[in-house]
Amino acid sequence: MPNMHPVALYCTAALGMLLFLLGLAVSIFRFRTGTGSGPSAERNSMLNRLIRAHANTAEFAPFLAVIFLYFGWRGPSDLVVNLIIAATFCRFLLVIGLIAWPSLGRPNPARFVGALGTYLVGTALCAAMFAGA
Repeated sequence: MPNMHPVALYCTAALGMLLFLLGLAVSIFRFRTGTGSGPSAERNSMLNRLIRAHANTAEFAPFLAVIFLYFGWRGPSDLVVNLIIAATFCRFLLVIGLIAWPSLGRPNPARFVGALGTYLVGTALCAAMFAGA
């Protein structure tokens, strides 16, 4: 049985840390603002941006982690390793786009590239699974 590929393992860990640290940030901002549940009344508040970043990460990170670990266990090709790195980068870029820009209602380059990259790279990784790469 092959060893786990370190890039797959580290990228899985990075996505996990991103998810849990965003959850912690949401809890901290809820405490600071006295918002026990639900969104803030101010649409573009940092709390709402963090909630959106956490929710979006929770939607994509688990399945990406499964794909990463699947390939990591099988000994991924260089192409797949690069796709794993790209997917991880896109997830972080999307979070930056949601948190660093002042408006959730307006697109920004980081958010656009992060989202589009996630869709394209995630699809490519799934196709690689079909192809048996």
